[in-house]
Amino acid sequence: MKTSRQNKILEIISGQDIETQHQLMEALREHGVKSTQATVSRDIKELRLVKELSPGGRYRYVAVGRDDMVDYDQRLRKIFRESVTSYAVAQNIIVIKTLPGLANAACSTLDGMNIHDLVGTLAGDDTAFLAMRDNESAERLCREIEEML
Repeated sequence: MKTSRQNKILEIISGQDIETQHQLMEALREHGVKSTQATVSRDIKELRLVKELSPGGRYRYVAVGRDDMVDYDQRLRKIFRESVTSYAVAQNIIVIKTLPGLANAACSTLDGMNIHDLVGTLAGDDTAFLAMRDNESAERLCREIEEML
Protein backbone atom coordinates (compact mmCIF):
# COMPACT_ATOMS: atom_id res chain seq x y z
CA MET A 1 0.00 0.00 0.00
CA LYS A 2 2.73 2.45 1.02
CA THR A 3 4.87 1.65 -2.01
CA SER A 4 1.97 2.00 -4.45
CA ARG A 5 0.92 5.30 -2.82
CA GLN A 6 4.45 6.67 -3.04
CA ASN A 7 4.75 5.52 -6.66
CA LYS A 8 1.47 7.31 -7.39
CA ILE A 9 2.85 10.47 -5.74
CA LEU A 10 5.93 10.34 -7.98
CA GLU A 11 3.69 9.83 -11.00
CA ILE A 12 1.47 12.78 -10.01
CA ILE A 13 4.29 15.26 -9.41
CA SER A 14 5.99 14.30 -12.65
CA GLY A 15 2.82 15.08 -14.59
CA GLN A 16 1.55 18.22 -12.91
CA ASP A 17 2.72 21.10 -10.74
CA ILE A 18 1.77 20.39 -7.13
CA GLU A 19 2.49 23.25 -4.71
CA THR A 20 0.99 22.06 -1.43
CA GLN A 21 0.34 18.90 0.54
CA HIS A 22 -3.38 19.62 0.24
CA GLN A 23 -3.14 19.67 -3.56
CA LEU A 24 -1.22 16.40 -3.43
CA MET A 25 -3.89 14.84 -1.21
CA GLU A 26 -6.59 15.97 -3.68
CA ALA A 27 -4.64 14.54 -6.64
CA LEU A 28 -4.22 11.24 -4.79
CA ARG A 29 -7.93 11.19 -4.02
CA GLU A 30 -8.70 11.74 -7.72
CA HIS A 31 -6.60 8.63 -8.42
CA GLY A 32 -8.55 6.63 -5.81
CA VAL A 33 -5.93 6.86 -3.07
CA LYS A 34 -7.17 8.11 0.29
CA SER A 35 -4.52 9.58 2.54
CA THR A 36 -4.15 11.87 5.54
CA GLN A 37 -2.01 15.00 5.68
CA ALA A 38 0.33 13.28 8.15
CA THR A 39 0.84 10.34 5.78
CA VAL A 40 1.46 12.65 2.80
CA SER A 41 3.95 14.62 4.90
CA ARG A 42 5.84 11.41 5.80
CA ASP A 43 5.78 10.30 2.16
CA ILE A 44 7.24 13.66 1.05
CA LYS A 45 10.04 13.26 3.56
CA GLU A 46 10.74 9.61 2.71
CA LEU A 47 10.71 10.32 -1.03
CA ARG A 48 12.98 13.32 -0.42
CA LEU A 49 10.72 15.59 -2.40
CA VAL A 50 11.79 19.20 -2.54
CA LYS A 51 10.15 22.32 -3.87
CA GLU A 52 11.70 24.07 -6.81
CA LEU A 53 10.71 27.15 -8.71
CA SER A 54 8.76 26.23 -11.83
CA PRO A 55 9.12 28.12 -15.12
CA GLY A 56 5.77 29.75 -14.27
CA GLY A 57 7.26 31.32 -11.14
CA ARG A 58 5.51 29.08 -8.61
CA TYR A 59 7.00 26.42 -6.36
CA ARG A 60 6.27 22.75 -7.02
CA TYR A 61 7.28 19.40 -5.57
CA VAL A 62 9.95 17.49 -7.46
CA ALA A 63 11.80 14.26 -6.77
CA VAL A 64 15.52 14.49 -6.17
CA GLY A 65 17.35 12.17 -8.59
CA ARG A 66 20.03 9.85 -7.28
CA ASP A 67 22.70 11.93 -9.01
CA ASP A 68 21.40 14.99 -7.21
CA MET A 69 21.67 13.48 -3.71
CA VAL A 70 25.19 14.89 -3.34
CA ASP A 71 23.98 18.47 -3.34
CA TYR A 72 20.64 17.69 -1.64
CA ASP A 73 21.75 19.23 1.66
CA GLN A 74 23.01 22.37 -0.07
CA ARG A 75 19.74 22.74 -1.98
CA LEU A 76 17.71 22.40 1.23
CA ARG A 77 19.87 24.98 2.97
CA LYS A 78 19.37 27.35 0.03
CA ILE A 79 15.60 26.81 0.19
CA PHE A 80 15.78 27.42 3.95
CA ARG A 81 17.66 30.70 3.49
CA GLU A 82 15.31 31.87 0.76
CA SER A 83 12.09 30.81 2.48
CA VAL A 84 12.52 31.96 6.10
CA THR A 85 11.11 35.41 6.74
CA SER A 86 11.47 35.52 10.53
CA TYR A 87 11.99 33.40 13.62
CA ALA A 88 11.52 33.76 17.35
CA VAL A 89 12.20 31.72 20.45
CA ALA A 90 9.63 31.13 23.21
CA GLN A 91 11.33 29.11 25.94
CA ASN A 92 12.12 25.74 24.34
CA ILE A 93 9.96 26.36 21.22
CA ILE A 94 11.23 28.10 18.11
CA VAL A 95 8.66 29.55 15.72
CA ILE A 96 9.81 30.04 12.15
CA LYS A 97 7.78 32.03 9.62
CA THR A 98 8.32 31.26 5.93
CA LEU A 99 7.02 32.26 2.55
CA PRO A 100 3.68 30.53 1.84
CA GLY A 101 3.99 26.78 1.28
CA LEU A 102 7.61 26.48 2.41
CA ALA A 103 7.40 25.66 6.12
CA ASN A 104 7.72 21.95 5.32
CA ALA A 105 10.94 22.60 3.37
CA ALA A 106 12.35 24.57 6.29
CA CYS A 107 11.53 21.72 8.69
CA SER A 108 12.97 19.15 6.31
CA THR A 109 16.23 21.08 6.23
CA LEU A 110 16.45 21.18 10.00
CA ASP A 111 15.39 17.54 10.37
CA GLY A 112 18.11 16.53 7.92
CA MET A 113 20.76 18.32 9.97
CA ASN A 114 20.41 15.78 12.80
CA ILE A 115 20.42 18.46 15.50
CA HIS A 116 20.91 16.62 18.79
CA ASP A 117 18.59 18.72 20.96
CA LEU A 118 15.85 19.05 18.33
CA VAL A 119 12.99 16.92 19.65
CA GLY A 120 10.71 17.44 16.64
CA THR A 121 9.31 19.80 14.05
CA LEU A 122 5.79 20.60 12.94
CA ALA A 123 5.08 22.47 9.71
CA GLY A 124 2.00 24.27 8.53
CA ASP A 125 1.81 26.28 5.35
CA ASP A 126 3.99 29.23 6.38
CA THR A 127 4.76 28.52 10.03
CA ALA A 128 7.02 25.91 11.60
CA PHE A 129 7.31 24.94 15.25
CA LEU A 130 10.53 23.43 16.52
CA ALA A 131 10.46 21.70 19.90
CA MET A 132 13.87 21.80 21.55
CA ARG A 133 15.02 19.78 24.55
CA ASP A 134 15.42 22.90 26.72
CA ASN A 135 15.56 26.71 26.63
CA GLU A 136 19.34 26.84 26.19
CA SER A 137 19.31 24.57 23.15
CA ALA A 138 16.54 26.72 21.62
CA GLU A 139 18.64 29.85 22.06
CA ARG A 140 21.68 28.07 20.62
CA LEU A 141 19.75 26.90 17.54
CA CYS A 142 18.43 30.44 17.00
CA ARG A 143 22.03 31.65 16.84
CA GLU A 144 22.80 28.93 14.28
CA ILE A 145 19.72 29.92 12.25
CA GLU A 146 20.96 33.52 12.28
CA GLU A 147 24.30 32.32 10.85
CA MET A 148 22.54 30.26 8.16
CA LEU A 149 20.50 33.24 7.05
